[in-house]
Amino acid sequence: MLAFTIRRLLLAVPTLVVIGLVVFLLLDMAPGDPLADQPLTIPPEVREEMRRALGLDQPSWVRFGLWLYQFFVVEPQVAVDHLFGTSFSEGKARVISWQFKQPVMDIIAQRLPQTLWVVGSAYVVGVLIAIPIGIVSAVRQYSVLDQIGTFVSMVGFSVPTFFTGVLLIVVFSVNLGWFPSIYDTQLQVTDWGSFLQQLRQMALPVFVLALFNAAQISRYMRASMLDNLSQDYVRTARAKGMDERTVVLRHVLRNSMIPVVTVIALGVPSVFGGAIITEQVFKVNGLGQLLITAINANDLPMVQTLTFIFAVLIVLFNLIADVLYGVLDPRIRYD
Repeated sequence: MLAFTIRRLLLAVPTLVVIGLVVFLLLDMAPGDPLADQPLTIPPEVREEMRRALGLDQPSWVRFGLWLYQFFVVEPQVAVDHLFGTSFSEGKARVISWQFKQPVMDIIAQRLPQTLWVVGSAYVVGVLIAIPIGIVSAVRQYSVLDQIGTFVSMVGFSVPTFFTGVLLIVVFSVNLGWFPSIYDTQLQVTDWGSFLQQLRQMALPVFVLALFNAAQISRYMRASMLDNLSQDYVRTARAKGMDERTVVLRHVLRNSMIPVVTVIALGVPSVFGGAIITEQVFKVNGLGQLLITAINANDLPMVQTLTFIFAVLIVLFNLIADVLYGVLDPRIRYD
């Protein structure tokens, strides 16, 4: 398993470099000018100087190489300096946002807690709801509980999140006034009262995203459980006199989790990416909204960095899912 993990990590390096190059070329060839929002009264020579300050006068391969160096060398050094008080990154240029005129990673670090509070909590809640629903629906196939779980899953998966979000705002915020419609990103949790206020403003966006996530994962869980319940080893376990609870939770559930682990692991990067539409509906100032803002402002360093971070997370959690296969199923060996 260790050798397999090392091989996959080494293979991930050229994969990520190619992904970064493709993203860079797509953004570089895309229409739009980062100086388009500047006043037209700016003299041409000043505008040209501004382009040089942004590095736009350099060839594409130079700008891409500089971004790779700043992302993989300078930014880790900044993190080390912040943690241990060293000065490895002193005097070195970082990846700067054209829109905010600040280091990109500093802005991401500011927005990440909001995304983790809302989208991360919603994903955890969705997984915790989906797995029991999938188990019960499979064990009691075609029962009333199965029909209810199927109906809720279909509704959660087919209805778009922006519609669900607006509907909940109209019902629970506008008409009933139970929950706020706009997420307050300035709220600081310092006592029990502020913590309850944080839970109230998280309730609606977390419910919208948890419903969507649970709908998808529960269907995978149900299908995988049904496939394993009909296997010979289940009949053998029952013939040996094991009670149904032991058969389901000890034998069937473990084997059924193998395909579900892939769905859960590949969904984790979306937590860091943020639910872009839901963040827009509830005005959550997270990474999803940051990406939309950067695209609208032609902030190429911000878009490039965020997109590459999402790619890194996808590759990483693909590897984690493969490793978990071997943990869940002893028959799977990579060495």
